[in-house]
Amino acid sequence: MSDKPHPTTTQSGTPVVSDEHSLTVGPDGVTVLHDRYLVEKLAQFNRERIPERIVHAKGGGAFGRLVITGDVSAYTRAQVFAPGADSEMLARFSTVAGEQGSPDTWRDVRGFALKFYSAEGNFDIVGNNTPVFFIRDAIKFPDFIHSQKRLPGSGLRDLDMQWDFWTLSPESAHQVTYLMGDRGLPSNWRRMNGYGSHTYQWINAAGERFWVKYHFISRLGAANLDAAEAERIAGVNADFYRQDLYDAIARGDFPTWDVKVQIMPYAEAAGYRFNPFDLTKVWPHGDYPLIDVGHFTLDRNPRNFFAEIEQAAFAPSNLVPGTDISPDKMLMARIFSYADAQRYRVGTNYMQLPVNAPHAAEVHSYSQDGAARHQFNDPTTPVYAPNGFNGPVADPAVALEGSWESDGELVRTAASLHAEDNDFGQAGTMYRQVFTPEQKARFLATLTGQGQGLTVAAIKTRFVQYWTNVDADLGAQVAGAMGLPAVDPNAQ
Repeated sequence: MSDKPHPTTTQSGTPVVSDEHSLTVGPDGVTVLHDRYLVEKLAQFNRERIPERIVHAKGGGAFGRLVITGDVSAYTRAQVFAPGADSEMLARFSTVAGEQGSPDTWRDVRGFALKFYSAEGNFDIVGNNTPVFFIRDAIKFPDFIHSQKRLPGSGLRDLDMQWDFWTLSPESAHQVTYLMGDRGLPSNWRRMNGYGSHTYQWINAAGERFWVKYHFISRLGAANLDAAEAERIAGVNADFYRQDLYDAIARGDFPTWDVKVQIMPYAEAAGYRFNPFDLTKVWPHGDYPLIDVGHFTLDRNPRNFFAEIEQAAFAPSNLVPGTDISPDKMLMARIFSYADAQRYRVGTNYMQLPVNAPHAAEVHSYSQDGAARHQFNDPTTPVYAPNGFNGPVADPAVALEGSWESDGELVRTAASLHAEDNDFGQAGTMYRQVFTPEQKARFLATLTGQGQGLTVAAIKTRFVQYWTNVDADLGAQVAGAMGLPAVDPNAQ
C-alpha cells in the first residue's frame, strides 16, 4: 500500500486544487462565487445536522437595548450608531464545539452574537469572546470544526484529532493561546467580553470609507474560572451559564457591556504592519485606540426559549446602510454560509419569525413562496423587477454600499503578507507580555495536560514544535513536562 495520500476530490470525484485557499481575485481580492469546491464544502457543511446548529449549538440569550452615547457620525451614517439612538436588541451566547446538552463550562471559545432591530433593518454582529479565530480562510472551516467534534466511529472527542489539525495549521496559534489560557474558561457570560473579531467597513454620509473592529466590554469586569472549578461545575450543573444569565435578569441584575470600536482610515490598510483583514491578527490598541460608542444592557429573558433563542437566526449578511464588510476571506464566506445555514436549519422563510423579523423597517421584497410562508404581498403588487406597476425600486443612494479596490487574476493563495505578519508572533507577544506569572503557570499546566493526552508520536512532536514557535522557553518547558526532547525554535 502506498504511503502517498489520495488526492482530495469533490463529491463527484474530481480532484481539487487546494485544501487551504479559496479562489480570489488577487491575494487580497474578493472570493468568487464560482469556487465550486468552496461552495460545495460550505453548503454540505451547513446541512450536516438536524435540527441543532452545527456549531454554537449550546447556548442561551436575552433581549435588551443598545443606547448610543458617543458620536461616531464622522465614520458611519448608520442610524443604529447615530448619537442618542436607542435600539431593541437580542444577544445569544454559546460554546463553539459543544452540542446540545454539553456542559457550559467546557474549555471552549464562546460565541457572542448580537442582533440590533434598527430603524433601517436588522443589523447583526456575529462574533466571539476572542478578537481572533483559528483560521483565516473559510475553505478550512468545515475541516476545523470536524477536528473539534467527534470521531465518526467511536462518537468520542479526540485530542489527537484536534492537535493534528492545529499543529498543521500554524495560523491557529494566536487563538489557541487564548483558548488554553485563562480566557478559555469565563466565569459566566455576564463577565465575558465580546468582539466582532472580523474587520468590517463603515461609510459616512459623505461616502468616505473606514475599517472598523467592534469590542464589547463587560462593565462587571472580565473574570474566569480555574480548570478544577470549571470541571466541578460541569458535573453539577451543565447549564451553569444559561442559568446564571436567566437568574440575574429575573432578579433585576441587568448586565451591561460598553460598545467600543477601533477605526483605521481606509488608506492605511495597505501599508499597515499586519494584514488588517487577517482574522488571526489583532490591531494593537497603541496603533488604533478604542473609541467609545455606547452601551447595551440585557433586561428581558425570553418568554419561550425555543421560539426566541433556538429559532433566532444571526448572519453577518444582515447589514444596514453605513456598514459593510472587508476583504477578510472568512467574513466573505460567512456572508453566504450563515444565511444559508439558517434557511436550512430554521426554514426558507426564517426571517418572518417574530424573533428574526425587523421591528421598524418595512420589508419590500420580491421573494415569494417557500415552506412556512406567512407574510405575503398584496395580489396587485408585481412579483418581478423591473416592472411598470410602481413596485419597489432599488436605490443606491439609500443603500450606500461599501467597496474596496481589487484588480488581479484568479488565484488560490494566502492573503498578502505585511511587514510584521507571522503566524506565531502575536501569540508569543500575548504569552510574554500579557500573561501574568500565575497565568503562565496555569497555561503550562493546561498544555501539559493536553500534551500528555496525545497518543500519536508525530503529533506530540508537532505539539512541542508548535509551542516552541510561540515561545522558545515555553516550548522547552512543554517538552520537559512531556518527557520529550526540546526542539529547534527556528524550525517550522
